[in-house]
Amino acid sequence: MENNLQQLYGNIDIYLFDQLLKGRFNYCQKVLDVGCGSGRNLPYFLQNGYQVYAIDPNSEAVDQVRSLAKTLAPVGNHTENFIVAKAEDMPFDKNTFDLAICSAVLHFANDSNHFDAMLRSIWRVLKPGGFLFTRLASDIGIEHLVTPLENSRYALPDGSERFLVNEQILLEYTDVLGGELFEPIKTTNVQNLRCMTTWCVRKLI
Repeated sequence: MENNLQQLYGNIDIYLFDQLLKGRFNYCQKVLDVGCGSGRNLPYFLQNGYQVYAIDPNSEAVDQVRSLAKTLAPVGNHTENFIVAKAEDMPFDKNTFDLAICSAVLHFANDSNHFDAMLRSIWRVLKPGGFLFTRLASDIGIEHLVTPLENSRYALPDGSERFLVNEQILLEYTDVLGGELFEPIKTTNVQNLRCMTTWCVRKLI
């Protein structure tokens, strides 16, 4: 059983796995992973008939995803689907994807303008009715433990530096972008060292 799960889902983000179990993305066809890394969130989509695309600024990561796609889905997912690019500058037309996954990417923003540019770029390529699944660092629950630096970046108790959001920022963006939450905002607190928030938004217009 364990091997079967590993083969089907790989090392998938547990909150993305939760959405798959709920059948949230059953009717999606074109999927984009923004900041794909080695492709940890892609095995299920590659093996189940989705048209999978991915971008990452690291060329070695993109090569790994191309290799993964050749192994898991040699038909239908071409190497040109996997591109070296930044989230804020993606070479895709607007209204292209049914689902965009952006896991552990947005908190690397240099400042609020960079965060805004990345987010709006992702939103642009989503179709109306499309889903945005994001996981990003926040200060929710550890507000008194983070140290402000510059440009909305903070020092975290785990020693890292991140651009942090809070619930108000996420709710404001949900409204401004013309979206709606398709799952309540959820935050995981890792022993008061860092917090990761899941933000799931559907594009209405």
